[in-house]
Amino acid sequence: MSAQDLSRFVWRKSSLSGNGPDCVEVASLNARRFGVRDSKDRSGPILIFTAVEWRAFIGSIKSGEFDDPAI
Repeated sequence: MSAQDLSRFVWRKSSLSGNGPDCVEVASLNARRFGVRDSKDRSGPILIFTAVEWRAFIGSIKSGEFDDPAI
């Protein structure tokens, strides 16, 4: 899928990101794929994850696996 094909999807960013420009955006591409892109470069590369990969990633975030202990 090209970036142009992916532009038709609804992209969203976290409500916690505020209006800042340094964010990622996520789109549900279909029941089996999720896309992630840089909000500053919407025509740039897009990472595509399977549903299994996406659930594992979100689960890791929720469990605090990626929390920075210095914060």
